Amino acid sequence: MARTLLTCPLVAGARRVACYASRPGEPGTRSVLAELRRHGVEVLLPVLLPDDDLDWEVRAVRPGPAGSGPLGPGAIATADVVVVPALAVDTAGRRLGQGGGSYDRALQRVPRRVPVIALVHDDELFDAAVSPLPVLPHDRPVHAVVTPTHWMPLLT
Repeated sequence: MARTLLTCPLVAGARRVACYASRPGEPGTRSVLAELRRHGVEVLLPVLLPDDDLDWEVRAVRPGPAGSGPLGPGAIATADVVVVPALAVDTAGRRLGQGGGSYDRALQRVPRRVPVIALVHDDELFDAAVSPLPVLPHDRPVHAVVTPTHWMPLLT
């Protein structure tokens, strides 16, 4: 996953990337986070707030002392690239989240010029002409998708 993400031109030259820390069942981000840091990229990781919004911290990839401390929910707007989790993505850039709305709120703060990339397993990428995902007015499309085997720019 890390190798594939780093070949994506949308990530080239990024100095600050907002990325999630994967949970069981999600495409792993441990190597992604490590490679970004190894390339000198500052990584913002989300911190879930009591109201299900997201705060952001610059934290070490490995467990240990805390990094910068909370930067506030608006810190995501300072990222050059945002990498988001998804249950599924279609080729029109529609992203299906986990239903909590945390990333929906966070993505509203991201300037439109900033690329948003979803990480999914290969079988979680759908052809929008055949199996379009549902979309709501607050949903923000993603610019690209990365799977373990390839990356693809999406129609947004």
